[in-house]
Amino acid sequence: MTHEEIMKTLGDYVDYLIAGSTAEAPLWNIEKVRSGKPNKWNYIDGCMITACLSLYKTPGDEKYLNFSLNFIDYFVKDGGVIHTYDPKEYNLDNVNQGKNLFTLYDLTGEQRYRDAIDTIRSQLDTQPRTREGNFWHKDIYPWQVWLDGTYMAQPFYMEYETRYNNMMGCQDSYRQFMNIQKHMKDPKTGLYYHGYDESRQMYWANPETGCSPNFWLRAMGWFLVAMVDVLERMDEQMYYEYRAIMAMLKDAVEAMIRFQDDQTGMFWQVIDKAGVPGNYLETSGSALFAYAVLKAVRLGYLPKRFAAYGEKAFFGTCDRYLGVSAEGKLQLSGICLVAGLGGASHRDGSLEYYFSEPVVENDAKGVGPLLLAYTEMLAK
Repeated sequence: MTHEEIMKTLGDYVDYLIAGSTAEAPLWNIEKVRSGKPNKWNYIDGCMITACLSLYKTPGDEKYLNFSLNFIDYFVKDGGVIHTYDPKEYNLDNVNQGKNLFTLYDLTGEQRYRDAIDTIRSQLDTQPRTREGNFWHKDIYPWQVWLDGTYMAQPFYMEYETRYNNMMGCQDSYRQFMNIQKHMKDPKTGLYYHGYDESRQMYWANPETGCSPNFWLRAMGWFLVAMVDVLERMDEQMYYEYRAIMAMLKDAVEAMIRFQDDQTGMFWQVIDKAGVPGNYLETSGSALFAYAVLKAVRLGYLPKRFAAYGEKAFFGTCDRYLGVSAEGKLQLSGICLVAGLGGASHRDGSLEYYFSEPVVENDAKGVGPLLLAYTEMLAK
């Protein structure tokens, strides 16, 4: 497809997805579809609604706003009640959807969105932390920090503190990024490890560094977007901190570029293991890289020359994995369904583990980031 055809196809694709989705049964939440269980408040839908709201802002089409309102209103009730959400679960993933409530509150002025924001913020008041102050990724993963968690919680945290709490927690958010840089950055490659166990007790943790063994693409992608989204929400008074995160972002993007596939512009499921048997060019992390870079260039966090790398990842992903299924429906493939560390299935962070997780079509962990990158292309 030409670049023009790709852009048109993506417009048709998102329309197909929202036309066939409701809050109870979204087409893109493949984990939920496979489980056969009712939908719950979750970060996967949060990513898609963020994309829909970005589409509303970019072309200005009301259908994207109306879909987002109907979807969120299934969960958000009066008095700060959020159907199926429990702050005491202490799962950072569940904070992600909260970013969209700021947007909906600004657009509608409805008090229930403001109350729901406070409900989600209450989770962070007592979220367990490492000794150095970073949020545990989940209560069920004690002493662990995962890169994914920066995207899930920190943009919401920074926006809340800037808007509503006199910036009281902004330094806390900044320090959590600095701790990640201190403990999870590999000095040789400049990449960041998927997870870090402060206690060094988990079987996947390096006994000296506490880090997991490998660089998982999607985790790195979430981390890049987290830095961009946090910078977007920081107040200009945080002059030093703003520039420190901006420098951290540029350093991380430059590290990634060294591993970008020359032919496709995509990235490998385990970033630094190109061509290793079982490794593959993966959609979600490549799309997250494209989105993070394109948005960072637009907002002035990266020099304009970096846009070429983001565009290469965007169009390369579409060329390779956006197409038509055997049933004649548009689909996006090449998406790692899920990957984590620990748990009942003994996820050990090895190459074999990352290569073993299912690869699926149309899951929001790939679709959402690609549509967000698409909105950045539209905004150019």
